[in-house]
Amino acid sequence: MRIHSIKTWWALAGLLILPALALSLAAQRSNSLIIAGQPGYAKVIQVDGRNYVEVEGLVRLTNSSISFNGNQIVLTLSGAAADAPTPAAPAMGFSKDFVIAGIEAMALIREWHAALRNAIERSYPLGEDWLAAYRAQGLTAVRLASVAVNTTADKNALPFLTNEFNNMAKLSDKYLQMAKSVTYITPNSLDTDPLDQKIRACAHSLASMATADQFVDDGSCQ
Repeated sequence: MRIHSIKTWWALAGLLILPALALSLAAQRSNSLIIAGQPGYAKVIQVDGRNYVEVEGLVRLTNSSISFNGNQIVLTLSGAAADAPTPAAPAMGFSKDFVIAGIEAMALIREWHAALRNAIERSYPLGEDWLAAYRAQGLTAVRLASVAVNTTADKNALPFLTNEFNNMAKLSDKYLQMAKSVTYITPNSLDTDPLDQKIRACAHSLASMATADQFVDDGSCQ
């Protein structure tokens, strides 16, 4: 009698489960997702009017990969990094601080040069003390410019600024030694002096770089 009751209970349970299962299957319709130009497909299930793609199938279809981060599934599309447009590199000219320091250094070198030229043209005595003062000011300014280096253009231009200072120091020392040895210095000596011409050419080149905000090596400051 007990066995008969158990069979009857299972029969009733089956009658209740089958309709529920039928409703669940009816609510889920199986479709497939196809991507134009890609072989294969991914399984799609529709539940309550919404379409859900099988993750593994989508991975195979797009030739991608998945990883897990906690409760997140991370999908990495194939070639996404390679196909992404590379942002244009920002233009990197001279930094503001370097330009300011460089202009100050060139101004002091220019004053030094003007003072030397004026003395030679007017046949004034060349004093070691005032020439040394110009040298010290110029050296300090170049060192401040070196501290302000920040960009590649700054770094490339600093040796040229240093060369300009060194050449001006050589020119100043040259005529100071001539004066000490009582060598006659013609008033127009600088007009034909190759070193003086090099200093002026480099000054023009550095000024052009600062105006264009771009480093250019035209050979003037080598």
